[in-house]
Amino acid sequence: MTETAEPLVSGARAAGLVISTAESCTGGMISAAITDIPGSSAVFDRGFVTYSNAAKQAMLGVRGETLDTHGAVSEEVAAEMAAGALARSEADLAVAVTGIAGPGGSEFKPEGRVCFGLARRGAETRTETVEFGALGRDRVRAATRDHALALLLGALGAPRT
Repeated sequence: MTETAEPLVSGARAAGLVISTAESCTGGMISAAITDIPGSSAVFDRGFVTYSNAAKQAMLGVRGETLDTHGAVSEEVAAEMAAGALARSEADLAVAVTGIAGPGGSEFKPEGRVCFGLARRGAETRTETVEFGALGRDRVRAATRDHALALLLGALGAPRT
Protein backbone atom coordinates (compact mmCIF):
# COMPACT_ATOMS: atom_id res chain seq x y z
CA MET A 1 0.00 0.00 0.00
CA THR A 2 1.27 3.47 -0.78
CA GLU A 3 1.22 6.46 1.52
CA THR A 4 -0.93 8.39 -0.98
CA ALA A 5 -3.88 5.99 -1.10
CA GLU A 6 -5.13 6.59 2.44
CA PRO A 7 -5.31 10.40 2.18
CA LEU A 8 -6.85 9.96 -1.28
CA VAL A 9 -9.68 7.81 0.08
CA SER A 10 -10.33 10.09 3.06
CA GLY A 11 -10.05 13.20 0.87
CA ALA A 12 -12.43 11.82 -1.74
CA ARG A 13 -14.89 10.93 1.01
CA ALA A 14 -14.67 14.47 2.46
CA ALA A 15 -15.09 16.01 -1.01
CA GLY A 16 -17.97 13.69 -1.89
CA LEU A 17 -16.19 12.46 -5.01
CA VAL A 18 -16.12 8.99 -6.56
CA ILE A 19 -13.07 7.67 -8.42
CA SER A 20 -12.53 5.38 -11.40
CA THR A 21 -9.30 4.17 -13.03
CA ALA A 22 -8.25 3.15 -16.54
CA GLU A 23 -5.01 1.21 -16.47
CA SER A 24 -2.76 -0.30 -19.06
CA CYS A 25 0.87 -0.70 -17.95
CA THR A 26 -0.05 -0.99 -14.25
CA GLY A 27 -2.54 -3.81 -14.81
CA GLY A 28 -4.79 -2.82 -11.89
CA MET A 29 -2.17 -1.66 -9.38
CA ILE A 30 -3.80 1.76 -8.93
CA SER A 31 -7.20 0.21 -8.24
CA ALA A 32 -5.60 -2.28 -5.87
CA ALA A 33 -3.85 0.49 -3.92
CA ILE A 34 -7.13 2.36 -3.50
CA THR A 35 -9.16 -0.70 -2.56
CA ASP A 36 -6.51 -1.77 -0.03
CA ILE A 37 -7.85 1.06 2.13
CA PRO A 38 -10.79 0.19 4.41
CA GLY A 39 -13.83 2.23 3.45
CA SER A 40 -12.71 2.72 -0.14
CA SER A 41 -16.00 1.28 -1.40
CA ALA A 42 -17.60 4.63 -0.56
CA VAL A 43 -15.36 6.45 -3.07
CA PHE A 44 -14.20 3.90 -5.65
CA ASP A 45 -16.61 2.89 -8.41
CA ARG A 46 -14.59 0.71 -10.79
CA GLY A 47 -11.31 0.12 -12.53
CA PHE A 48 -10.75 -0.74 -16.17
CA VAL A 49 -7.67 -2.82 -16.99
CA THR A 50 -7.24 -2.30 -20.72
CA TYR A 51 -3.87 -3.80 -21.54
CA SER A 52 -4.55 -4.39 -25.23
CA ASN A 53 -5.52 -1.81 -27.81
CA ALA A 54 -8.69 -3.80 -28.49
CA ALA A 55 -9.65 -3.51 -24.81
CA LYS A 56 -8.95 0.23 -24.83
CA GLN A 57 -11.35 0.57 -27.75
CA ALA A 58 -14.06 -1.82 -26.53
CA MET A 59 -14.12 -0.86 -22.85
CA LEU A 60 -13.19 2.83 -22.95
CA GLY A 61 -14.10 4.02 -26.42
CA VAL A 62 -10.56 4.91 -27.45
CA ARG A 63 -10.70 5.60 -31.17
CA GLY A 64 -8.75 3.39 -33.56
CA GLU A 65 -7.66 6.53 -35.39
CA THR A 66 -6.08 7.88 -32.19
CA LEU A 67 -4.22 4.61 -31.63
CA ASP A 68 -3.06 4.50 -35.27
CA THR A 69 -1.95 8.12 -35.32
CA HIS A 70 -0.34 8.48 -31.89
CA GLY A 71 0.23 4.94 -30.59
CA ALA A 72 -1.01 3.46 -27.35
CA VAL A 73 1.64 5.27 -25.33
CA SER A 74 0.54 8.85 -25.95
CA GLU A 75 -1.19 11.67 -24.14
CA GLU A 76 -3.95 11.51 -26.72
CA VAL A 77 -4.76 7.91 -25.82
CA ALA A 78 -4.40 8.63 -22.08
CA ALA A 79 -6.93 11.47 -22.46
CA GLU A 80 -9.42 9.23 -24.28
CA MET A 81 -8.92 6.49 -21.69
CA ALA A 82 -9.61 8.88 -18.79
CA ALA A 83 -12.64 10.40 -20.52
CA GLY A 84 -13.91 6.91 -21.36
CA ALA A 85 -13.55 5.74 -17.76
CA LEU A 86 -15.50 8.77 -16.59
CA ALA A 87 -18.23 8.27 -19.19
CA ARG A 88 -18.57 4.55 -18.43
CA SER A 89 -18.70 4.79 -14.65
CA GLU A 90 -20.46 6.54 -11.81
CA ALA A 91 -17.24 8.39 -10.98
CA ASP A 92 -16.58 12.11 -10.72
CA LEU A 93 -12.84 11.72 -11.23
CA ALA A 94 -10.83 9.28 -13.35
CA VAL A 95 -7.16 8.67 -13.91
CA ALA A 96 -5.67 6.77 -16.85
CA VAL A 97 -2.18 5.41 -17.43
CA THR A 98 -0.52 3.98 -20.52
CA GLY A 99 3.20 3.42 -20.84
CA ILE A 100 6.22 1.25 -21.40
CA ALA A 101 7.18 -0.45 -18.15
CA GLY A 102 9.91 -2.51 -19.81
CA PRO A 103 12.01 -4.21 -20.52
CA GLY A 104 12.43 -2.67 -23.91
CA GLY A 105 11.06 0.36 -25.62
CA SER A 106 12.32 2.21 -28.65
CA GLU A 107 14.19 5.33 -29.65
CA PHE A 108 10.85 7.15 -29.92
CA LYS A 109 9.11 5.58 -26.93
CA PRO A 110 11.72 4.58 -24.36
CA GLU A 111 11.30 2.31 -21.39
CA GLY A 112 9.90 4.22 -18.45
CA ARG A 113 7.73 6.63 -20.48
CA VAL A 114 4.23 6.82 -19.07
CA CYS A 115 1.36 9.02 -20.22
CA PHE A 116 -1.29 10.06 -17.71
CA GLY A 117 -4.81 11.33 -18.23
CA LEU A 118 -6.94 12.93 -15.54
CA ALA A 119 -10.64 13.58 -16.16
CA ARG A 120 -13.12 15.27 -13.86
CA ARG A 121 -16.80 15.87 -14.51
CA GLY A 122 -17.32 19.43 -15.66
CA ALA A 123 -13.63 20.10 -16.30
CA GLU A 124 -11.20 19.72 -19.17
CA THR A 125 -9.23 16.46 -19.27
CA ARG A 126 -5.58 17.02 -18.40
CA THR A 127 -2.62 14.97 -19.61
CA GLU A 128 1.07 14.70 -18.91
CA THR A 129 3.97 12.44 -19.76
CA VAL A 130 6.54 11.34 -17.20
CA GLU A 131 9.88 9.84 -18.15
CA PHE A 132 10.67 7.54 -15.21
CA GLY A 133 13.65 6.07 -17.05
CA ALA A 134 14.78 2.47 -17.33
CA LEU A 135 14.23 1.65 -13.65
CA GLY A 136 13.09 -1.89 -14.37
CA ARG A 137 9.55 -3.10 -14.85
CA ASP A 138 8.54 -3.33 -11.18
CA ARG A 139 9.87 0.11 -10.29
CA VAL A 140 8.33 1.81 -13.33
CA ARG A 141 4.97 0.28 -12.51
CA ALA A 142 5.22 1.27 -8.84
CA ALA A 143 6.27 4.82 -9.75
CA THR A 144 3.36 5.02 -12.19
CA ARG A 145 0.90 3.86 -9.52
CA ASP A 146 2.23 6.39 -7.03
CA HIS A 147 2.16 9.26 -9.53
CA ALA A 148 -1.42 8.42 -10.56
CA LEU A 149 -2.53 8.39 -6.92
CA ALA A 150 -0.83 11.75 -6.37
CA LEU A 151 -2.61 13.18 -9.44
CA LEU A 152 -5.95 12.02 -8.06
CA LEU A 153 -5.16 13.44 -4.62
CA GLY A 154 -4.18 16.78 -6.15
CA ALA A 155 -7.40 16.88 -8.18
CA LEU A 156 -9.66 16.53 -5.14
CA GLY A 157 -9.43 20.21 -4.38
CA ALA A 158 -9.81 21.31 -7.99
CA PRO A 159 -12.72 23.69 -8.42
CA ARG A 160 -15.79 22.41 -10.20
CA THR A 161 -16.49 24.18 -13.44
